[in-house]
Amino acid sequence: MATETPIRGMDAVWVEVIANQIMGVAEEMASTLIRASFSPNIKQRADCSTAILAPNGDVLAQAPRIPIHLGSMIGAVDQLLAHHPVESLQPGDMFLANDPYTGGGQHLPDINFVAPVFHEGELAAFVANIAHHADVGGMVAGSESSICRTIFQEGLRLPPVAIARGGRLNRDIQEIIALNSRTPDERRGDILAQVAANNVGERRLRECLARYGKDRVLEACAQYLDATERRFRARLAEIPDGVAEASDALDPDLYGDGGTVPVRLRLEKKGSQLHLDFEGTGPQLPSARNMPVGALQSTIYCVVKVLLDPALPANSGYFRAVTIDAPEGTMVNPSAGAAVGCRALTAAVIGDVVARAVSDLVPQCAVAGSGPHHQATFSGRHPDGTVWVDYETFAGAQGARPYLDGMDAVRIHASGASNLPVEALEHAYPLR
Repeated sequence: MATETPIRGMDAVWVEVIANQIMGVAEEMASTLIRASFSPNIKQRADCSTAILAPNGDVLAQAPRIPIHLGSMIGAVDQLLAHHPVESLQPGDMFLANDPYTGGGQHLPDINFVAPVFHEGELAAFVANIAHHADVGGMVAGSESSICRTIFQEGLRLPPVAIARGGRLNRDIQEIIALNSRTPDERRGDILAQVAANNVGERRLRECLARYGKDRVLEACAQYLDATERRFRARLAEIPDGVAEASDALDPDLYGDGGTVPVRLRLEKKGSQLHLDFEGTGPQLPSARNMPVGALQSTIYCVVKVLLDPALPANSGYFRAVTIDAPEGTMVNPSAGAAVGCRALTAAVIGDVVARAVSDLVPQCAVAGSGPHHQATFSGRHPDGTVWVDYETFAGAQGARPYLDGMDAVRIHASGASNLPVEALEHAYPLR
């Protein structure tokens, strides 16, 4: 995305050069994570994401992987700084977390790894990655099931804790996670892959900072976010002001009264601002289909970007033009302790509702409903007695577009993981 004019004295070309180098770092981190991982869910399905964040937690760049992970990236830095103040951080530190209520996570299988990046003794950025671990304990294999009534049944909860201090790996944390998983060897390998991805990101960012200077890099990033915001606000200004209301429903809850669960949205576009209000959405569920607010944010940011400006950079710049009200205690902002393992199923319905409301305001961007995806977990024992867990999501099809059919066999809205090739499945598991 070219910035239109020089801003605050920095040449627009330099802004573009540095911003693209930052994106290149995020993409190299993603490639490292996928290539170094042990589990098929990360190695083959690429159920992972990487990002570069500013010292204040603003997203500077996210590799184009899994959009719903974006909210975890934002929340992870916020929660890290709440638990570990900036002055306590040092080069070589790295932290992990997965808890939706104290760690910035969305559901427990997704573990965030965040590392500060220093230049000449000053904090310059954070590198972060998130990967879906096929099992982190809990009452069911795969750590994700609608039968769970509370997050305590879903697996091991981790606030921001140090996996490395001063460059030394904390094997104790690694072993705690491994001990709580049915597949400990996979967990050990995937943890090391996530550490490696952040190490690559930190090294590449330090090279960038040494080449251009910290002040210049941070100024270029700030201007890039501002340019992204201006571009998105200009797109919103082209749309007539108005209000759109959309609704949908989740299937009856496993432990509910037999009725469907309403999802209601009021979308207001005024000037160059979007406001989404979920007042009237059903209360948090007794099962695991609740959706932490970070997952809600990710889904909304993804859908409005894809419909209104698909080429817009995925950074915090355009988030400034979107505000969200999600009443606490509802299924889109559950209270602490609620089960959230199956939040991706709800995210697909939320994505349809947001798309429907945007389509009412901008008919040329309309897309029909696509419905939620399906998820299944298979587990058993290898001949040597060790446990295997296969986590798989099944894609359907995209709703029709204004002048084209929808795409086949895709996971849409905030998802994007690949399917597991049958050859990889048969190699890893005793399934035929």
